[in-house]
Amino acid sequence: MQGKGLIKFVAVALTIGCLYSLSFTWVAKQVEKDAREYAKGDPEKERAYLDSMATQPVFNLGFAKFNYQYVKEREIPLGLDLAGGMNVTMEISLTELVKNLANHNSDATFNKALSNAEGRLKNSQKDFITLFGEEYQALSPNAKLASIFATRENAASIKPDASNSEVIQFLRTQANSAVDRSFNILRTRIDKFGVTSPNIQLQAGTHRILIELPGVSDAERVRKLLQGSAQLEFWETYDNSEIFPLLENINKTLAATQATSKDTATAKTASAKSDSAGAGKLAQLGARKDSAGKDTSALAQSQARQNPLFAVLNPNIGQGENGQSVLGRGPVIGYAAQKDTSKVNAYFNSPAIRSIIPNNVKLLWGVKPVSPESRVFELYALKTSGFEGTAIMGGDVITDARADVEQGNPEVVMFMNSTGARQWRQVTAAASADPNNKRSIAIVLDNNVYSAPTVQNEIPNGISSITGKFTQNDTKDLANVLKAGRLPAPAKIVSEYIVGPSLGLESINKGLISSLVGVIVILLFMGLYYSKAGWVANAALLVNLFFLMGVMASLGAVLTLPGIAGIVLSLGMAVDANVLIYERVREELALGKSLRIAVYEGYSKAMSSILDSNITTFLTGVILYVFGSGPILGFATTLMLGIITSLFSAIFISRLIFEWMLGKQQSISFSIKATENLFKDTKFDFISGRRKFYLLSGAIIVAGLVSMFTRGFSLGVDFKGGRSYFVEFDKPVRTDAIRDVLLDEFDVAPEVKTYGSSNEVKITTSYMIDNTTEDGEAIVAKKLHDGLAKINPNFQIKDAQRVGPTIANDIKISAVYSVIFSILVIFLYILIRFRRWQFGVSAIIALAHDVLVLLSIFTLLNGIVPFSLDIDQAFIAAILTVMGYSINDTVVVFDRIREYINQHHSKNEDMPTVINNALNSTLSRTVVTGICVIAVLIIIFIFGGEILRGFSFAMLIGVVFGTYSSLFVATPFVVELIKEKDKESFKA
Repeated sequence: MQGKGLIKFVAVALTIGCLYSLSFTWVAKQVEKDAREYAKGDPEKERAYLDSMATQPVFNLGFAKFNYQYVKEREIPLGLDLAGGMNVTMEISLTELVKNLANHNSDATFNKALSNAEGRLKNSQKDFITLFGEEYQALSPNAKLASIFATRENAASIKPDASNSEVIQFLRTQANSAVDRSFNILRTRIDKFGVTSPNIQLQAGTHRILIELPGVSDAERVRKLLQGSAQLEFWETYDNSEIFPLLENINKTLAATQATSKDTATAKTASAKSDSAGAGKLAQLGARKDSAGKDTSALAQSQARQNPLFAVLNPNIGQGENGQSVLGRGPVIGYAAQKDTSKVNAYFNSPAIRSIIPNNVKLLWGVKPVSPESRVFELYALKTSGFEGTAIMGGDVITDARADVEQGNPEVVMFMNSTGARQWRQVTAAASADPNNKRSIAIVLDNNVYSAPTVQNEIPNGISSITGKFTQNDTKDLANVLKAGRLPAPAKIVSEYIVGPSLGLESINKGLISSLVGVIVILLFMGLYYSKAGWVANAALLVNLFFLMGVMASLGAVLTLPGIAGIVLSLGMAVDANVLIYERVREELALGKSLRIAVYEGYSKAMSSILDSNITTFLTGVILYVFGSGPILGFATTLMLGIITSLFSAIFISRLIFEWMLGKQQSISFSIKATENLFKDTKFDFISGRRKFYLLSGAIIVAGLVSMFTRGFSLGVDFKGGRSYFVEFDKPVRTDAIRDVLLDEFDVAPEVKTYGSSNEVKITTSYMIDNTTEDGEAIVAKKLHDGLAKINPNFQIKDAQRVGPTIANDIKISAVYSVIFSILVIFLYILIRFRRWQFGVSAIIALAHDVLVLLSIFTLLNGIVPFSLDIDQAFIAAILTVMGYSINDTVVVFDRIREYINQHHSKNEDMPTVINNALNSTLSRTVVTGICVIAVLIIIFIFGGEILRGFSFAMLIGVVFGTYSSLFVATPFVVELIKEKDKESFKA
């Protein structure tokens, strides 16, 4: 075996890497187990425990220590279908953005073009700005967009004589900026929301943002958080010296309250004043200055009792020139670790303390930690304005903001309109009036302080330069924040998916059971069928599973329920490489070759088929990953990674084991008595009866086509749009009764199906699907609850999903593209690999056959079988995977046909005979691999739960007919397409 040393090195390195990556998951689970034991069922205590461990070392490798936060970020993340939580797709309203850029111009053509573009967007793959440009051009070919958008605010970018294409480019730039801005705002809101391991990402080429919030159960709170308008404001600030006496007073009050367990009534201070009593504390608190900006959790218990506030909030105290403790200057009044901010807030919001804090003082946290590596935040003291306690200015006066560089230093240049400039002149004049005490103005978005620059001089023209310790990324972020006031682009939820924690736990259990049973079945079958060699394959299979999980952990790949199915399925398909090798070894042994030579020849001759079959399957996984979304991405990821690790394990790990056994002179058997002659010298005539199989397939497809055009399909909510709910009652219920009561509530009949047990139903409705407001969600939820309560008040909504019509259309189009693109890619690969169009066309015919048969069975059996047969994203994933498996099977057969044509051309055998011989020689491999994969799918179908039942059923039917088509459709069509006189040209 060549390169044995390199393979051993790679295997050892991969093992160490996988152990390292998986260790973080194990440690994280141990810490969380300790948290549950400590909390004893109290979620608040559990959360507090985990927060306290965030910066504490929990994993010591000797050469490095890792805290819980670091460990948690590197564990294998669970998808929402396993962890529970909420998946939301936000769509940025570019219509509102364009209206704002045009200063809400009342031009009829302009507004009609906007309306038409919105309508077309639902059924188009073009972006909104392009559609708007097309509609405006169609409505008024000679009109100039510059007349709409060449406003004073846009003067720097749009000239009165600008062409329409220049205006469209300007709008597209602003739209992209708005999407980026919304992304950053949403990310900040989510970070402040306190969700563990949230995921937020821009969907490339769209104005949509995908958000995943594991563990979230309060959907209404999430909707309000995400859909709230961004409020940009400018606030006057206090100096730290003015607020420190107030902090001391709060600290004393808390200490007294905790000591006596009684509320202390304190007269409300009229305003924040300086108090010399604070000086006595400076020396004590100044000694802790080194901890400001660091984790404050290590304060001694006695000190915490004496200074409850200062135990969690470090005052802004520094050292003077003579080493004496002095109060820091500026609006920052203290620092707190992220885990302590909630406690500080709780102190400030308690009745006793609220009575102390003056009405004209507002305390807000900075949006970012003090440094990238810390989890410590600054607390700012803001001064309210007017009777209602508002900001001094709103952000709507900003016309533009951009990042710039002045003398090598990053800065932000901010522009205001004339109204804002006049007001800004007054504000900055007041803030810079005292040369010895220049004030800061805080820039606040969504109650988070983004910056608080000190005003150096009066700014008369509304053009301001904001400088500081900025990086270029900081200035870009701040410029985007400032634009949020000028160009609001509302974000609305167009799709959401909610999984309750109980359903997530149930999915984990069922996924683990199906995985365990599937692995056991494969191991037993291989050991029984191939004897000692089978157990070598089993060892490689377990190594493959270990490598797969380790690689997933190192890449941060999300594990979903379909992903678990993908892992089990990849194990079933991983067997195929070993089967191909073993069948070749058995052939060589039958020719009388020695065991060592037979093993060498077996690996060598099987390599071509192994690579071809796995590459085609991998290509379908890539396409699924590109076009899929949500849990389907998890399936595609595990499938692709599983193919890579299974190839390495089957080709190299098993070979290393064989080399070791051969070196020890051990005997290796490749069959038991019962399987020794199984499928040996078979003489099945696949070709002569091919037209019977054509008729069988044709009959199924014709019946399916008739059903498709008459009955149609049951489309999942992600394909047709609407709302879907998975509801569990405490007793069996009748679907027709639920349908009737909800018809009265919704005024439109919902679709109600039994979903698993007789007390579980899936309800789908299109009622108010175009209403994306919070009120709309509340109305639908109330009507659903009221209707279900009439049937049985004891119910639980375990899963909820809403997909808007635009999203549904996009998903359908992506599904069609993915299937067509997969077929095209596979055809091109086979054409290149086998160099003859006949093989490519035959493979495509077989794939089309498999897809049509699967669609036919789904439409024919819909409503007959006792489980859901919805056409949804999971079904498309099943189709693509079946295509990969089918082409895998077909390529193996084609590879042997090509070999047999080379070997047998001198024997003057006709083409049907050559192909029959090739099919018979691969029959053992076809059957063994098929049994393994089908057995795994049956197990997933039985034990995987209702969520995977339709998916596994589609896979099961697809694999059965994929195997059938390789033998009775794809290969016979090669005979139809290859003329006997052309046989010589097929020699490789």
